[in-house]
Amino acid sequence: MIVKSPFTPDDHQRIDAALAAIEQSTSADLDVMVTRASDHYSLYPLVWAGAGALILAGLVALLRPGFNGRTILLIQLLVLIVLLPLFDWLPMRLRLVPARAKHARARQLAHREFDAHFTGVQSRRNRILLFVSLGEHYVEIIADHDTHARVPADLWNKVLGDLVAAVKAGRVADGLLAAIDSCGALLKSHYPDSGDRPDHH
Repeated sequence: MIVKSPFTPDDHQRIDAALAAIEQSTSADLDVMVTRASDHYSLYPLVWAGAGALILAGLVALLRPGFNGRTILLIQLLVLIVLLPLFDWLPMRLRLVPARAKHARARQLAHREFDAHFTGVQSRRNRILLFVSLGEHYVEIIADHDTHARVPADLWNKVLGDLVAAVKAGRVADGLLAAIDSCGALLKSHYPDSGDRPDHH
């Protein structure tokens, strides 16, 4: 299990046990990744803080034309010093990032992790990754082509919809457990354990 979010030890145990049960009863792979955010978005706080400092200094220059250039620069620097830590706070930083950019970064990370995590298990091509990026409120279920094709779209949509609703309600662990159970049932139906699974760590 790949986890970067603050689950309780009990949450970890329940999710790991559910994943292990599926691995023992099917010839497929199911894994979970939860991350606080899909990117650092380091540039956004600097850009917004710089823009804020420039705008405020410009307003001061218009309203107080008697201020010299050195004073204006000092005001810019002070505003930058105040805004940069504020905008670098993760909840605020995420608010500064356009929704389209956050969606794109989360999707890129999800597919990159799907490819990276299952490298080396090519003999077990049937695999699913449940991906949740909390900061972006992004949830995706990624399956290999064959697994995706075997399951009707309405079933995928229901599992995804239930997981999205649970994440939005703050019940991330419970939502993941329900999604794991649903995906596990699909995998058991299509890929029951053949008894000759290779060792998988």
